Formats: sequence, structure tokens, C-alpha cells
Amino acid sequence: MDLKENKAKIVFMGTPEFAVPSLDILVKNGFNVACVVTVPDKPQGRGLKLSQSEVKKYALEHNLPILQPEKLKDEKFIKYLEELSPDIIVVVAFRILPREVYSLAKLGAFNLHASLLPKYRGAAPINWAIINGETKTGVTTFFLDDKVDTGNIIFQEEVDINSDETAGDLHDKLMQIGANLVLKTVHAILNNNAPRIQQSDLKATPAPKIFKEHCKIDWNNQMEKIHNLIRGLSPYPAAFTTYKGKIIKIYKSEKTNTKVDLLPGSVLVIKEDLFVACNDSYLKIIELQLEGKKRLKTEEFLRGFNFQKEDTLGS
Repeated sequence: MDLKENKAKIVFMGTPEFAVPSLDILVKNGFNVACVVTVPDKPQGRGLKLSQSEVKKYALEHNLPILQPEKLKDEKFIKYLEELSPDIIVVVAFRILPREVYSLAKLGAFNLHASLLPKYRGAAPINWAIINGETKTGVTTFFLDDKVDTGNIIFQEEVDINSDETAGDLHDKLMQIGANLVLKTVHAILNNNAPRIQQSDLKATPAPKIFKEHCKIDWNNQMEKIHNLIRGLSPYPAAFTTYKGKIIKIYKSEKTNTKVDLLPGSVLVIKEDLFVACNDSYLKIIELQLEGKKRLKTEEFLRGFNFQKEDTLGS
């Protein structure tokens, strides 16, 4: 690292675990992280104890200055950033920045997004890529502008999505690849050779926030579609079905080639294996959780739970 890079002021903005490796790689490479911005502490659990974001925990461990504004247009917050005069603002899994904030970076503000933009713009790109059966995705760094996830692309890196990979698996993979891309992007901006590739709105696809209605399994769908839904929502918030009024979350499934001879949603138990009829084939259930109980592998679940003949899920 040359002297210019060492002196450049970076403001890092992020919240969850996904953002921590990106912050860590900047710190470990000797960059001047002048301030970390994250969400305010939130009360959690029965005791409503204040919970810190993963980014805040990291910042505290490394003695980095922390800001936790309630509102990003707060005058004191903006004034602090103005006086700090950052060279670059790095955003990873944070909130939508107003122009008043991102325009304060002298060399630009950029975001790390977990898709190959312009595909999967929005809050849940990892989930939707898997739900939609994509075989490839990746990470993108791009300069911020007024519209969400639309700014000029700096760098991208593509990865394969394996056929049984869950959203949790892909999250962890992209988290590490994304950190390296953040480092590459910071170097490029400071050396004045960062690309600015315009996005095509015609090729854009949405990745909206996941709500409960997205998570309910319709057993009338094809097996492949249901399998993708399950892995695209695992481990959180998890695809679910119902059984006699109770919710069953399904975290892991396995495709079969066995054609159905029962109605969609029908349960078939063979020794320690559980199969559910879909529109075309049976889906093997590997991990599940009955409402109020622990998450279990199927063989453990079936030791304490007996489905009756002709039982159906989704009822």
C-alpha cells in the first residue's frame, strides 16, 4: 500500500454478518477506516436486552469510531461526516443512503450487492436467485446514485450455484468473495482506474423483500420449483407448510425421479424417510421443524411423530 492509500479516509456502513468480512479486509490491509456507521442497538428477547449489530461488535473489538444514527438525514450525523470529509464511503448490507450522505465522499460512494446486477435488484438477491432456479450468480460493486441498485458497475465476480445449495450456503460464499471485491474496488478508486459501466434497465430483475406469503409451499407446483423454494429460504425465514393447523418449516429437501401416484401434498413414509407428493414427482424431506419443536433431521423427527395413512400437508 502506498502513502496515498494509507492516508485516504474511508467510512464503512453496514449491519449484519455479511458486511463484517468486507470491513475486516480493509482493516487488515491497513486502510484508514475513519468511522463505522451501523444501526442503533435494538431490544431483543424476553428481557429486551439491547442487541448490537455484527458490524458494531467488530468495530468495538478493533477500536473503530462508531456512529449509529436513527435517521440518515439527521443534521448532526451529516455535519459529522462533512467535518470528517471521507474520501470513500463503502456500503455493505446497510440502508438506502440519501444523496445528502453519499455525495459527501470525495472520490465516490459504492455498494457491494450480492447479485450480478442488473439482475436481482432489491433486498433479497440471494434468496430469489435460488428460488428462481438460477445456476449462476455473483457479487457486484457499483457507485451509488439516487435509485436503488442502479448505479454504474465497478467490478463483478460470478459464481456457480450448486443444485442443492441453500441461501445460507450461498450467503457465506458470497460474503467472502464480496470482501475481496470490496478491497479490489477501494484500490481501483484510490488509483483513479475504477470502471464505470452503465447498467441496462431492460435486463433488470427484482429481488424484493421476503414476506410470509412468499414462504408457503404450494404442493400443486412441480417438485423442482418446491425444492428451489425450500433451499432459497433456508435457513431463514424458511419455507413452510401446514399440518392439522400447525406450521411445519422445511429446511432441506432432496429431489427424486419417482412419479407420483397420490394427490399433491400427500405424505408417504418409508421406514425412516419422508416423501411428499408434488405435481409431478415426490420430494424427499431431509430436515424439518414442527411448530413449537426443535429443527430435526427426518429420521429423528419420525421417531417422535407418526403421520397417519392418507395424511396430507398444506391442509
